[in-house]
Amino acid sequence: MSGRAANFHRLAFGKSSYTMSAPAPSVFTPAAKAMAEKLGLKMGRTNLDEFAATLQSLAEADRNIVAVTSDSRGSGKLAPFGQALPKQIVEVGIAEQNLVGITAGLAACGKRSFGVSPSCFLTARSLEQIKNDICYSNVPAVLVGISSGVSYGALGSTHHSLHDLAVLRAINNITIVVPADNFETREAIRAAAKTTSPMFIRFGKAAMFSLGDFDFTIGKARTLHEGNDVAFIATGETVIHALLAAGHLAEQGIQARVLSMHTIKPLDTAAILLAARECRAVVTVEEHSVHGGLGEACASVLMQSGISIPFRIVGLPDEDTVTGMQADIFRHYGISMEGLTQTTLTLLNRA
Repeated sequence: MSGRAANFHRLAFGKSSYTMSAPAPSVFTPAAKAMAEKLGLKMGRTNLDEFAATLQSLAEADRNIVAVTSDSRGSGKLAPFGQALPKQIVEVGIAEQNLVGITAGLAACGKRSFGVSPSCFLTARSLEQIKNDICYSNVPAVLVGISSGVSYGALGSTHHSLHDLAVLRAINNITIVVPADNFETREAIRAAAKTTSPMFIRFGKAAMFSLGDFDFTIGKARTLHEGNDVAFIATGETVIHALLAAGHLAEQGIQARVLSMHTIKPLDTAAILLAARECRAVVTVEEHSVHGGLGEACASVLMQSGISIPFRIVGLPDEDTVTGMQADIFRHYGISMEGLTQTTLTLLNRA
């Protein structure tokens, strides 16, 4: 339950404690878990937990690092940060536009400021402030969108952020990073603490398998699996599902390349073009609308380079999203080992 939901619960029912009726279902089916074990993957913690721990470690060594929250200290995993470093955190309440303005102002004054807020509110209610106060003003502020994509599950479309990558891609002068695992998260936050220009980092809520501690550079995709039959170009919490699908396809004699496209802007066009030239098909995967996100960015690169290849965008279609937890929504729209396997077989005429 989010901080806002908890506040409503206390007001409505006069209680300060609450329990969930049941734990959220796993985003991984038993077959997917078995494949992860076969591939030697180990479960890590949530990327949000990794973000908070990394930021606190950096802030303890650098008093110029500050966090700004909008009733999001708990959901952003920053309660320990606030307890350890109370003079380095600012709580603005449910006021995302103020959060962006304050984050921008602190950055303009020489602070390493991180504005942390649910992505659905941060990139909608505060879009004008992001465009003008941060990007147009060119301050080295870092915005951290938490509970992104469909992480809020059954809270529904009002709380889904399926637009954030699209709207921010259209704004000049902002780097967009969507880490896939704890390693990418840690390296992204370390890079953000040194940035000299605006940055947006997007996190979900699920615990993530570790994909390997190697080769992270902003703007450069990571190759997690080699193959020349199909290329999965995925971002964020969907990357693991692409990697598991690659393992599943290998059992059927199909070799899949898996790219973790952690940086949406600037996009690694060289990796996209190489994949398209060396593979028979390309499948993009994202926890975002199929409009304006990673898939359409890749399609634009290929079309403008004159490359025609079997191609599919896997994401959330332009419709009222089905109701359910993240796991339910992922499976419904084919963002799973099984769904991506079927998409690939169909694309390669192997179904």
